[in-house]
Amino acid sequence: MVNRHWNVLIKNALVFDGKGGPPESIDIAIQDGVIAAKGLNLDPTCAERVVEGKGKWLMPGLIDIHTHYDLEVEVEPGLPEAVRHGTTSVVMSNCSLGIAFGAQRNSEKPEENVIVDCFARVENIPKSVLRSVADKISWHDTGDYLNHFDGLALGPNVAPMIPHTMLRVEVMGLEESLERQPTTDEIAEMVVLVEKAMKEGYVGFSSDGLPLHFLANDPHRNAKIPAQNAPWEEIKALGDVVRKYDRTWQATPDPENMGKTIKTFFMSSRRGADKPLRMTATAAMDLSANKRGADGLLRLSGLINSKFFGGDFTFQTLSAPFKVFADGVATPLLEEKAAFRELNALDVEDVEGRKSLLLDSEFQARFRQAWRSGKEGFNLPHLLRKLQLEPTTFGRNLDEMYIDSCEIDGWKGAKMSDIFARVIAYQRGNSAIAIDVEEANEFKQFPPIKDDADFMLHMLLQYDKQFRWYTTTANERPDVLKKLLFHEQTIPGFNDSGAHLTNMAFFDGNLRTLKFAALDSIELVSEAIKRLTSAPAKLFGLDVGNLDIGSQADLVLINPEALREYDSDLNTSIQYRECFDHPQMVNRSEGVVELVVINGNIAWLDSAFTKEFGEKPFGTLLRSTYCCSLDS
Repeated sequence: MVNRHWNVLIKNALVFDGKGGPPESIDIAIQDGVIAAKGLNLDPTCAERVVEGKGKWLMPGLIDIHTHYDLEVEVEPGLPEAVRHGTTSVVMSNCSLGIAFGAQRNSEKPEENVIVDCFARVENIPKSVLRSVADKISWHDTGDYLNHFDGLALGPNVAPMIPHTMLRVEVMGLEESLERQPTTDEIAEMVVLVEKAMKEGYVGFSSDGLPLHFLANDPHRNAKIPAQNAPWEEIKALGDVVRKYDRTWQATPDPENMGKTIKTFFMSSRRGADKPLRMTATAAMDLSANKRGADGLLRLSGLINSKFFGGDFTFQTLSAPFKVFADGVATPLLEEKAAFRELNALDVEDVEGRKSLLLDSEFQARFRQAWRSGKEGFNLPHLLRKLQLEPTTFGRNLDEMYIDSCEIDGWKGAKMSDIFARVIAYQRGNSAIAIDVEEANEFKQFPPIKDDADFMLHMLLQYDKQFRWYTTTANERPDVLKKLLFHEQTIPGFNDSGAHLTNMAFFDGNLRTLKFAALDSIELVSEAIKRLTSAPAKLFGLDVGNLDIGSQADLVLINPEALREYDSDLNTSIQYRECFDHPQMVNRSEGVVELVVINGNIAWLDSAFTKEFGEKPFGTLLRSTYCCSLDS
């Protein structure tokens, strides 16, 4: 009788250990959820299941460090859109948003829903989805939140952080956190709560400064989320706690207040402290409107990490062109200017409200001014735009905007500037310019168009959400993106997985990083894998990301030829997600990832999830591995 003392044996793969060293062709055996053996010619008769890995790359499970899965994990704990791309661990509660403190209901204001108010516009998630999640929340305490993961059939491992916005609401209440500064006692209470959470094992703390992040409900639709109201005294006090416990602070910059942003980033410095504050921030991207911006961020990071300041600071880099979709006005890009925000402040379902606003002549004037800013005249905004130093993400260039879908068949896939040019020519008497009868009939419905602001106003008014368009605002130069991804001051991240349901899809961000390396050299592949496994594990203190004997068995088997041929754009689509009762943009990378093992369990094999996936726990809650003597 054969003694089968391994659950799974993966044979003949080229194995990358996740630490950056050269790969080796060996076998790996798994038993009881851990790596049990490694070596040449391990006996297949000793394994219950053998997976042939010849010609494939075997590596530790990939880590996604910037996600917003806090809500999805409550309704579909398997997080299949992560796992199918080889992601076996996710860091949640980024950008100061999460549910560690529960639903945070106010008995005196039953109509107030903090989860809906904070998440709806920031993460572009329908209010119906948010309400359903909020209604499922049963905990009121950070410890109970961590404990509740024991009852979920987790797919990947999850690592939540303490979210600054929710912390402020917990201590001050939503209304007060928006209208006034905290008292000394309230800051002290925040410190106590964060210290408690650090002792419970939270891997870090997330703050937020992006000026695009607004609340979604009356009477706060024009208010930014609470974390953005925090004074320096509060930020400093909380940073001291995170530093004390050797955890990680996740930050987002405020480009409208660079003084405060730089001051916050320099908290990472060890000057005046016994050790640096580990910090990661979004995002080092090659902005189309400001092509020198990323270099400035890298220089800033280098200064923080210099010998003089002794910081521990890392910028996150998105591994793909920043292609953002919009359903009419429903896009985070239109949060950037006040006039555009007026449209986004209305509920997505409020078609009549948008129509009324778009027909208002005073609003049209505000919209026009915002849309045309920097495009004409002798002024500083125009100069900055000419020099490609414009302080914006969304350049508002019709030449960079494309129609994904619309009621007009001939416009699908069309560049908006081409349609704009034809309608101008048509209105000047060139009726033959229309590409077909349908377009000619449509042009007859256009009001007089004198510039791109008129054109965009009409498109939004006429087609509303049926007008789906996209633009790429960053990372369009592959050579620059590759440099950012592998720079010593960066780490791949900022995928925003779990958020922006129909605006973007970067679930396959880790695979895109690997593809850059696969098209270069085996040495860069090894470096890429390190940046997606052991490096983020070290950044957040996670006990995953390696293939050492005795380590948790999270592994991914990749087909390198399929990876090199993979085209994310051709494999991105809109799928109905039952857990949301709503469509979502997703990626499909079947053929690239051949095997995903989480905690010793096979989750994905032969382009399909296994039977038990989603039915029983695969992943676990990850608590911080960092500790220090704090009771003395």
